[in-house]
Amino acid sequence: MNPLSTKDGGRRWLTTVGTKRPERLADVDDRITADEAFRLAVSGTGLVWYGDFPGARNLLAAMSRRCGTAAGKPFPDQRNQRSRRARILGRLLVPLDPGHVLPLRRGPDVREACAEVYGPSETASLVSLRELLGVVGAHEWRVKGVEIPALGARIHPHHGVFSPVRGEYVDLVARTPLPAKELAFDIGTGTGVLAAVLAHRGIERVVATDNEPLALACARENFDRLGYDGIEILETDVFPPGRAPLVVCNPPWLPARAHTPLERAVYDPGSRMLKAFLDRLPRHLEPGGEAWLILSDLAELLGLRRREELLDLFERSGLEVLGREDIRPRHRRADAKEVTSLWRLTTRAAPVPD
Repeated sequence: MNPLSTKDGGRRWLTTVGTKRPERLADVDDRITADEAFRLAVSGTGLVWYGDFPGARNLLAAMSRRCGTAAGKPFPDQRNQRSRRARILGRLLVPLDPGHVLPLRRGPDVREACAEVYGPSETASLVSLRELLGVVGAHEWRVKGVEIPALGARIHPHHGVFSPVRGEYVDLVARTPLPAKELAFDIGTGTGVLAAVLAHRGIERVVATDNEPLALACARENFDRLGYDGIEILETDVFPPGRAPLVVCNPPWLPARAHTPLERAVYDPGSRMLKAFLDRLPRHLEPGGEAWLILSDLAELLGLRRREELLDLFERSGLEVLGREDIRPRHRRADAKEVTSLWRLTTRAAPVPD
């Protein structure tokens, strides 16, 4: 092992999150200690692993333990710590031969998972082990699917599309009384789970929108699998043309910067999507119709937004609250105090002239 040279400097760099290929690469195997690997990764060196695959996973875990934690610190400090941790751990790399073949002893077959995300490959490549594990995990979810009791079926998320593992927001849409059944808009459809629930509840026509091609492809596949070929899919920023008596939106819940494409389903810098949705809603909601805005109060618990700010956004957009449905998250990683709410909104009636 020569820690200052590599035979794989010419391999193609694979990434879905826009990380840069480390400028310095070092060939390593199971002779390197976790302390040495961590020191090199912190210095910016990419470690190209040539031991067996379980050894790479063990080293990644050992390096993770050395990254420390920001538990109990303010939210910005926690995010900075997670970002630093991702950069360091992302420098443990594995080679892939043409066809996405993993040439490591006791390595899994990653060809199908990689082809789904990176496309076909006729050249050798390098990829972060951490990203590769995510790609393989996402492939397993895509094959297995996520059980949605409200549908009596499974939704199959794609890599890079937020998985509906937190089912409480789906339950809210499944149980809230419908104001009408002829038409509904699902804004920011993602996997398409809410649009599918609306169709399952008897909405005659559903228009699902998103501005992410990955999400649109995922939703289309799910609709086809479920037999909801009548759901219309439209790539657009927020609203489709026209008005509907029911508009549903589950925007990103936290007003902070996203570090990866997947995080855009959770983080909304400056509440851009939330504000755009509320501001434009009166032009797309039929008179007397309802908009269902689904939000967790996690942003309030983290000190990122006050409840008064949210209510002020409703007021400035000319909206009033008809009611609110609340549910406690069941996800094991959810904050014990967190509440997810479905806000029933409508346009405020214009004052009657004297």
